[in-house]
Amino acid sequence: MIQVEAKLNQRNIYLTTNVYLRPDHWNKDTSEVVNHPQSVELNAMLFEYVIYLQGIELSFWKRGIQPTLALLRDAVQKKSPVNITFTEFARKSIVSADKSESTKENLMSTVRLLDKFRSGLTFEDLSYTFLKDFEAWLKELGKNQNTIGKHLRQLRTLTNEAINDGYMPADAYPFRKFKIKTQKVQKPFLTPDELGKLEKLHLDDSRQQHILDAFLFCCYTGLRFSDYRTLTASNIVPINRRKWLCLKMQKTNLEIKLPLELLFEGKALDIINKYDSIEQMAAIPINADTNKILAGIAEKTKIKKHFTFHTARHKCATLLVHQGVAITTVQKLLGHTSVKTTEIYSEVLSSTIVKDLSAVRKKKNVNNFSNKMEQ
Repeated sequence: MIQVEAKLNQRNIYLTTNVYLRPDHWNKDTSEVVNHPQSVELNAMLFEYVIYLQGIELSFWKRGIQPTLALLRDAVQKKSPVNITFTEFARKSIVSADKSESTKENLMSTVRLLDKFRSGLTFEDLSYTFLKDFEAWLKELGKNQNTIGKHLRQLRTLTNEAINDGYMPADAYPFRKFKIKTQKVQKPFLTPDELGKLEKLHLDDSRQQHILDAFLFCCYTGLRFSDYRTLTASNIVPINRRKWLCLKMQKTNLEIKLPLELLFEGKALDIINKYDSIEQMAAIPINADTNKILAGIAEKTKIKKHFTFHTARHKCATLLVHQGVAITTVQKLLGHTSVKTTEIYSEVLSSTIVKDLSAVRKKKNVNNFSNKMEQ
């Protein structure tokens, strides 16, 4: 097998050419194929491969990156083109990434916008000024501030990948002084009374009833839409003679374990028992169609709030907090990596405030009574 030796600072690596020869067909002095019926073609192939390697090295220099043997080997293994645009790199990076399909599609939506804004975007184009111009262009398209922030965060993710893979020098990082702006939006949530209306609702339309059951199930478990649709019988596991829902979440890859009999008096189990199988219960339409059906259900209950399937996960958090469950426990039940994320979902209801203050006053009265008894 013919290999190319690359040397740098008294270190070397060997890169395979995928050309296999007998020893007598290789001339060590001239480094070429000899006495072979296809020697001309093979020598041309080897010459082109060396030119390809030199082109990779030159592309590093052009982008202001100090070439290393590790960068060269990585570029060869990934079959990276010598001259590649940022958007081409981004697409290849997204396709090969170990991420969920929904995350990949979100990243791709940003790449498509980049293509529309500036076709053939290069690594050198990425600068503070470019970010400001891209942000202004997104505003002109009518995107709201949080959508703009989402695309800029995704662009930041792809930029970090480019730096990590050696396509950009770290000192060219355009987000160093660029602040991504977001607008705080009050997330829609259902009050206990509104949830009660949904629980009492019985629909003649079997499809609507199925979606309502799915929504309520997620109110009682805090599951995301994507995780709900993947449920199977294997996710229901007996632990200490109780039924637990155990699964690995698609978004974070974290494992969660939910004691179904202890959560909200086992209401999730009641919904499971309505169906022939877990798989049948979990078979609901895509998110967009499901949310349309939910809108129709909301009209029938006269709930004048726009809520989506994700509101169920939000509702689970607010109910748990309302019941006095510690925020760290809610964090584990929802599968959040940070308690700060959980706090976003746990708006304090007015009834929770009254409940907490009443508990403090009751405790104070008990302490005063005890003190008087001691006197």
